[in-house]
Amino acid sequence: MNVRWSKMLECGMLERDRRALRRRSNILIKQLVVDELLIQSLQADDILTESMAESIMAEQTSQKRSWRLLLFLPKRGPRAFSSFCSALRETEQQHLYDLLTQSPEKDGKDTPVERCVDYSLPLPTQEEIAAKRARTHESMEFSLDADSPINTPVLPCTPDFYLSHCHQSYKMNSSPRGLALVISNVTFDPCAAPDLDPRKGGEVDDEVLRKVFTELDYLVTVHRDLTAQGMRSCIENFCRRPDHRTVDSCVVCLLSHGVDGAIYGTDGQLLQLDWVFKSFDNAHCPLLQNKPKIFFIQACRGEEMDCGVEQIDGPARTCSPCCEQLDAGREGQGDAHSRQRGDMGRPRIKLPQRSDMICGFASLKGTAAMRNTKRGSWFIQELNTTLRLQARDTHLADIMVQVNRRIKEREGYAPGTAHHRCKEMSEFTSSLCKDLYLFPKYQPQY
Repeated sequence: MNVRWSKMLECGMLERDRRALRRRSNILIKQLVVDELLIQSLQADDILTESMAESIMAEQTSQKRSWRLLLFLPKRGPRAFSSFCSALRETEQQHLYDLLTQSPEKDGKDTPVERCVDYSLPLPTQEEIAAKRARTHESMEFSLDADSPINTPVLPCTPDFYLSHCHQSYKMNSSPRGLALVISNVTFDPCAAPDLDPRKGGEVDDEVLRKVFTELDYLVTVHRDLTAQGMRSCIENFCRRPDHRTVDSCVVCLLSHGVDGAIYGTDGQLLQLDWVFKSFDNAHCPLLQNKPKIFFIQACRGEEMDCGVEQIDGPARTCSPCCEQLDAGREGQGDAHSRQRGDMGRPRIKLPQRSDMICGFASLKGTAAMRNTKRGSWFIQELNTTLRLQARDTHLADIMVQVNRRIKEREGYAPGTAHHRCKEMSEFTSSLCKDLYLFPKYQPQY
């Protein structure tokens, strides 16, 4: 970092401002939230060019975006520092503004990170029943180090990529690509569900999903604050829509408080996820047979908070090879049964009860999902970013692996609370039978 900073000092910014940035670089890289609003503010002041803004927002982690912005600033003229400080105030990062503008004499040594936290900011929260914990300052919602949702346009698939991959993947060229349903429970009935706090930031998530799937050419419907029966009716109506016949896929996003295997309606009643999946299976939703059905569940699956463990250096462990069991001779039995039918006519091709589904979960079984009260949940943030940047040439299962990797890297920042350095791990399940490419913004010419 020192070598890079020495290069940054060659031109542009006043020496005292360069020193202030350099002195606080470690804290800025860790705590700075580089979101669309901050970037737009710097662009409006002609501090950043369009290409600079795009290169910053294309970075895949919060720290990398901060690092790239701090590479540009010292070279952008004498106004860059004051413009950056103004942008910090506009984006409610007053603690970083104060840190940069206080004099070195008053400061002495670098202020510990814990002293830089503005405790008026909201705390991290879990998608769980908060009343099961004592209502203390530490269990309230707090601002995490999370990124703000990016609005970088979805990168388009190229014709060459489509032509080289369309034959071995699911058909995905209808316009719209499919119907998308987003159910987002943000506010809960205080009488019927007194234990369920409002999901502050949930409204950010459903808007992020609406935007990204609209750009991916889905016809998106958003419903907010439904009871368990309301969710059930909404899903039943969605499954029966005749439009499914003419499109190539569907997307269902469910965002609420939850437990393992179920999510809460605003009335405190549970909707079982297995019922949701069953509603879209090959028997109950025949118009979507052989078409990919995509689910995203943003909810807790338990109350346990993942505090993480220290990583131990050393050689990678080797895993035992997995062993596939034979199917107990059923294939041979099936052949014999077919021969016995003789001339009874060719039977219809049968499908499993449930297939061609992929579901992303924000957290593992038994654990809580983390949500930022201003910027939305970790899982939806990372899903949004990865879809926008990678969907053009990456199939959905690999996108979910990348989301997992990004979630694994994240860590809560809330000094003095139980959420400090908290972790989350997302996962996905799949019964997809082909690669699933969304082929964004590509429409084949017939």
